[in-house]
Amino acid sequence: MLEIKKQTLSETFSVYFDKRMLRIFLLGAISGFPWVLIGSSLSLWLKEDGLSRSTIGWAGLIFAVYAFNYMWAPLIDRLQIPYLTKKIGHRRGWIVLMQLSILICLVIWSVINPTENLALVISVGLIIAISSATQDITVDALRIEQIGESESQSMAAGAAMAVVGWWSGYKLGGVIALFTAEYFENIGLTDYWQMTFLILGVVVILMNIGLMFVHEPFSLNRSQKQNETDELIQNKLGSQNVLTKIIAWISGTLGGPVVSFFKKNGFSIALGILGFVFLFKIGEAFLGRMSVIFYKEIGFSKSDIAIYSKTLGWITTVVFTLLGGLFVIRSGVIKAMFLAGILMAATNLLFSALAWTGKSELLFAFAVIFDDIAAAFATVAFVAFISLLVDRTYTATQYALLASIGTAGRTTLASSSGALVDWLNGDWGIFFILTAIMVIPSLICLWMIKNKLKLSEK
Repeated sequence: MLEIKKQTLSETFSVYFDKRMLRIFLLGAISGFPWVLIGSSLSLWLKEDGLSRSTIGWAGLIFAVYAFNYMWAPLIDRLQIPYLTKKIGHRRGWIVLMQLSILICLVIWSVINPTENLALVISVGLIIAISSATQDITVDALRIEQIGESESQSMAAGAAMAVVGWWSGYKLGGVIALFTAEYFENIGLTDYWQMTFLILGVVVILMNIGLMFVHEPFSLNRSQKQNETDELIQNKLGSQNVLTKIIAWISGTLGGPVVSFFKKNGFSIALGILGFVFLFKIGEAFLGRMSVIFYKEIGFSKSDIAIYSKTLGWITTVVFTLLGGLFVIRSGVIKAMFLAGILMAATNLLFSALAWTGKSELLFAFAVIFDDIAAAFATVAFVAFISLLVDRTYTATQYALLASIGTAGRTTLASSSGALVDWLNGDWGIFFILTAIMVIPSLICLWMIKNKLKLSEK
């Protein structure tokens, strides 16, 4: 049974001053930053080089990688990186390797032109997505392992800090990208985005330096349980040889996490969880994929977008994520997710109003603030929910599985967002109404499984 302990207001906020929360914040920033590269930066780069909305939308298919990182998560849980694992630890070794891959990709982007080498640009973006998705597997595992299994209130607070960190990496990374690109454009550089990617590479290096201050707990128990699963499978095979050891290792690595998840939650509850997780943020993803293009088309500059959508949005997200963590601790994840779903649907309608009224800085700021409030509540509740579900024996794999299923709905379906706008003949108002309606199925699913989850507060 999952439990979230109700606390007084002062007790709740005191949890945020735990030094582990600062480490979790940094891990969140490391996880969120690559989305700037393959999200708003790539979209604007392609837009300003004359590519169509549909092309930009379909280019977003590279995000689908996040929906499938659970497929190699078991290997991340068990395989060690030569030299790096011994020097800096299992989890940190994987993160540094993936950060190095992202850094190399940014250097490649800095020397190519998207109109002449679109396939290469997208291919490099795909490598960034794969590296980022792989990095997320171990970042989430390291983040969860910072908190003890019995510390449910700290897990909720940690979820809030992880979300604050993620949005800080994403929003502030976006501010750096947009202001840098506009600066280079204003001083007359033709390849201003290419130069921007080199600056963003420096940010990657700084994040790796910060990672060295994140403590990685050594878990002998995890390895022992994994080995016990291998031995159990090998004994069932009836013989002891190299072949059965290999079969047992593969079976334990790939099948153990899935079996553990269904065994822990029950088959019907597990299926309900998976269905809800898949549907929860589809509408938000449709809006997010096209938001920067929408802002640009109604007349906002890159600096406007940086100030309102990134800087203002970041401040709002930080404040309301921390408040969202407080709400989750005191009210529980189920109530928080219902509230977040309703807020997501309502705030999407504000963008319809902006589309119909035309460029309005006041309405733009209003829409961005409330959209970020909804996103903050939704994300912190979602992260706390799946963090409490995972088995510490398979931390990386089970979290990656649940997060990937959530990402699957957002990335695969939302890739048609540009085509949907084109099909609507550029009617952004109707588009945003449709994104609001997309939230409803997930709330219906949550209502159907809420009693089976048997969450309790104390």
